[in-house]
Amino acid sequence: MPREARRRQLLDAAQQVFVAHGFHGASMDEIAEVAEVSKPVLYQHFPGKRELYLALLDAHMHEFSTLLQRAIDSTSDNKMRVSATIRAYYEYIARDSQAFRLIFESDLLNDGEVGGRIEEFNATFARQIADVVASDTSLPAAQALVMGRALAGMAQVSARYWVDMADEVPMEEASDLVSRLAWRGISRFPKES
Repeated sequence: MPREARRRQLLDAAQQVFVAHGFHGASMDEIAEVAEVSKPVLYQHFPGKRELYLALLDAHMHEFSTLLQRAIDSTSDNKMRVSATIRAYYEYIARDSQAFRLIFESDLLNDGEVGGRIEEFNATFARQIADVVASDTSLPAAQALVMGRALAGMAQVSARYWVDMADEVPMEEASDLVSRLAWRGISRFPKES
């Protein structure tokens, strides 16, 4: 099997095991078993469980960051931009709620390296939103960053809650509700020429 395909296979198996048992409950033996490879093959690609977890986390955060950046860049109409950004959260969690859980519900959030990577992801996304807010309004950078954090937090928390009630509220409806709530607040800060 080509190296990249094997790596993807191992990451997929690791995700299954980490989601089922958390980092601390997962073992390299079980990951190898789920991947249907020997432990030496697993160790050829990842020196340990921590490195495997971090590689999986990084892959998911990169994919999610790309999706969020596309949403921010999708239009210059801020109402549509807010909607697209919040919808990106919902689409990502609808597509793979287990990946989302690895990012935001990890049993390693208190670990400095894991927590630091997740905080950097959150901070980067909040800065991207803040840059748009600051360039469109007269708000100082610090205030725009508070708004960026608030919008990102609103999208993240509501999407995490929604995933458990997706049968009751369709994704489009939930995303639209949160987008309208966010827009009503953000629209109070009009664009300045």
